[in-house]
Amino acid sequence: MSSSDDRVIRRADDRPAEEIEAGSADPAAQAEAILAESDERQDGSEGRAGWVEHRTVDGRDLPSRD
Repeated sequence: MSSSDDRVIRRADDRPAEEIEAGSADPAAQAEAILAESDERQDGSEGRAGWVEHRTVDGRDLPSRD
């Protein structure tokens, strides 16, 4: 078992209450997809490297600081 497999198993076993309540036909596949998306964001492969999205409490975008 690889370390990435371990991550998927841990993520599937430690799902937040909201995910457990909503149910999942395949928690491991869901965990793998969530971790892959998270890895993409951390690698900076989406948008500008180092870019951080800023939002208000109600979800509106804040003006850019560039």
